[in-house]
Amino acid sequence: MNTILFTVLRMVLTILIIQPAESSEQSAELKQKGNLMKELKPIELLKPQTDGGKPLMQALKARKSSREFSAESLSLQVLSNMLWAAWGINRPDGKRTAPSAMNLQEIDVYVALAEGLYLYDAKANILQPVLAEDVRAMTGGQPFVKDAPVNLIYVADYSRMGKGTAKDKAFFSAANTGFISQNVYLFCASEGLATVVRAYVDKPALARVMKLRPNQKITLAQTVGYPKK
Repeated sequence: MNTILFTVLRMVLTILIIQPAESSEQSAELKQKGNLMKELKPIELLKPQTDGGKPLMQALKARKSSREFSAESLSLQVLSNMLWAAWGINRPDGKRTAPSAMNLQEIDVYVALAEGLYLYDAKANILQPVLAEDVRAMTGGQPFVKDAPVNLIYVADYSRMGKGTAKDKAFFSAANTGFISQNVYLFCASEGLATVVRAYVDKPALARVMKLRPNQKITLAQTVGYPKK
């Protein structure tokens, strides 16, 4: 009788020990699958529409900074057009819609969306995945940045700028960022979008999240979206 009781107890203990272990393994497997599902895929941008829009003088008249944004997402076509206007390739020789000193093209445009962080690849006309995380709130200290559909982060890659001094690299990359951000302003004025360029950014913290190299420097950020209704 004691032998039977001992056998039954051993079977019960075995079930209790094995089931949680199996359950834990299944949970880990499901979590891993969930993480895989969250992996970002490249976004193939549409061919930019380079006709239409307001005449330049009207766009200049309408240009302004806005700090109230709707949470409505931009369509893929509008996003494609905006990125091309900002820093796209507009000539067969690979030159851009904004100038850069000695054509070094050292500025990278990162795009923070709700689904994650991307890098604009003008040559391939694609958004390359960087981070499967919503980092919009980290792109600025203002409360509106976390809900606006798009936050652009301008990053200067000093490794493309030759052997110039740090002061020269900072000056030229700041100027070149200004040209790009103004293109975004004019595009937004033409399309009825809201935008504001921002320097109020915790750059060291954001650079860590973005996993930037020491010779990559955040210059500015810029929020884009529809005006708040």
